[in-house]
Amino acid sequence: MITYKNRNEVPESEKWDLNDIYPSLEKWKEDYRQIETIAEKLKEFDGQITDGASLYKYLVQKEKLSYLFNKLYAYAMLKTDEDTRVTESQSYVDRAKQLSVKISASTSFFMPFLLSLEEDALKGYIAEEEGLKYFEEDLLESFRYKPHVLNKDKEEILSQLGEALSAPSHTFGMINNADIKFGEVTGDDGERVELTRGMYAKIMEDEDRSKRKEAYKAYYQPYIQLKNSIASTLSAAIKNNVTMAKIRNYPSALEKGLFGDKVPKEVYENLIETTKNNIGPMHQYTKIRKEKLGLEELRQYDLNVPLVRGAKPAITYEEAYETMCRALSPLGEDYISILKEFKTKRYIDVRETPGKRSGAYNLGIYGVHPYILLNHRDDLDSLFTLAHECGHGVHSKLSSQHQPQITARYSIFVAEVASTVNEVLLINYLLNNEKDEDVRKHLLNHFIDQFKGTFFTQVMFAEFEMKTHEMAEKGQPLNADVFNQIYERLFREYNGEEIVFDEEVKFGWSRIPHFYRPFYVYKYATGFASAIHLATKLLDGDKATLESYLEFLKSGSSDYPLDLLKKTGVDLTTSYPIENSLKKFRELVEEFGNL
Repeated sequence: MITYKNRNEVPESEKWDLNDIYPSLEKWKEDYRQIETIAEKLKEFDGQITDGASLYKYLVQKEKLSYLFNKLYAYAMLKTDEDTRVTESQSYVDRAKQLSVKISASTSFFMPFLLSLEEDALKGYIAEEEGLKYFEEDLLESFRYKPHVLNKDKEEILSQLGEALSAPSHTFGMINNADIKFGEVTGDDGERVELTRGMYAKIMEDEDRSKRKEAYKAYYQPYIQLKNSIASTLSAAIKNNVTMAKIRNYPSALEKGLFGDKVPKEVYENLIETTKNNIGPMHQYTKIRKEKLGLEELRQYDLNVPLVRGAKPAITYEEAYETMCRALSPLGEDYISILKEFKTKRYIDVRETPGKRSGAYNLGIYGVHPYILLNHRDDLDSLFTLAHECGHGVHSKLSSQHQPQITARYSIFVAEVASTVNEVLLINYLLNNEKDEDVRKHLLNHFIDQFKGTFFTQVMFAEFEMKTHEMAEKGQPLNADVFNQIYERLFREYNGEEIVFDEEVKFGWSRIPHFYRPFYVYKYATGFASAIHLATKLLDGDKATLESYLEFLKSGSSDYPLDLLKKTGVDLTTSYPIENSLKKFRELVEEFGNL
């Protein structure tokens, strides 16, 4: 694996080119000033929108502001993520956040105003001003929120409370990212080294069990020490969410969380129920893991070590890109040409360097193009991450090309479909073209573990969220002991009886940032199930599915997520897609067990 001491050592071809957003910081500052001016002008519309012409004028200015602000914020964020230690970059993100608060304050009057209109009056405005046709669906969609929007004064108060209400999430972020120290573990050369998150993930795959145990204990120790503080932040986040649901007249926090995507709560409940009804193969896989590792007792720190040893091929970035393009050929030539453009036009930041943000993501910027952050390590995991993020990237690119700004951004609900279809096509290609039996076993093991992480673990998290919010709604206490009890029981239900529980297992809830963004993780699971269904059809050469899938990628948010998926043949209001993907999991486990 290539390692770089600093960003300057990385070849230009493997760094993204932010000049496509702003050729200089001066241009960024110009847009900043322009946004401030537009925000001030938007304030002046308060009480002055009296006909179609004035409504149209407001919406045009608001859309222009959104376009400029998204570019401005994206640039600051991407620049910061190149090296999070650079305080100048951080200051640009802080300035962008302050600007966001100003924008919220200057536009907070609009939604209460809009919903104070009778629907006939709004339709009259649209009829008299032709330009409003462009905004019509968005305006009428806002009426869906009518029962949940307060009067102007209350909305303004709530917008001022935004920062305070996000404090639990911010506090957890500071604890989790800035303050927590994991202590020392024994390094490869026998010296004591400070444990990091990246190192922990690596050690959990190490063949040396004593190393895994040592890292596991060290990793959970600060979470256990801070259990009451973290429980307090999580409890506050849940109670804030429940309170906001009540204030905004939603039947429950869950229904508030699902409202934007127009997803009935039955879809959420059905996901959990269908998964638990088909949990047997997951328990079977835990059993295979115990046998394969030859352990008398299987523990949590044994759940990530690959079961096939010595079969992790090294894959350079160049090889990874070529392999991905070949694997995704069922998606057609146009799709592949877009992928090649990502590389040649430098949309991707490839290498891990000191201070760079960890992990990987895609960020689509309307009117520019997507940007992808990687921390590529020349291994199989990095190949899958590349295919995953490029799935998001092509989705962003096609939606921006084929949709106007108002409907170009797609919902997170459908986002994971595009990324996971790529991963399923990739694993299928690798399995079909790999002759080495050990590497084939390793690939199967990899896919099963990915299935477990993206589907089963997320469903377990989704159930944890549902149960804790229900308790808050009933006024029941939420503290470290309560979270421990719920998490431990769910972990056992999903993973089976083969695991011997260490004290640390039940503290799993304390390290999950997603719990501060409620009712979000279930979308990983529904997206994964949808992708399994679509990829299976694509591999069968189903032309109608290919056509409808490419249309889906171009659709942005031009329809509700469930309806967009229905057009591809995936109906998540039924249990069929979930059952279908769980059937695929069962087949994978059986094949792996037989090998």
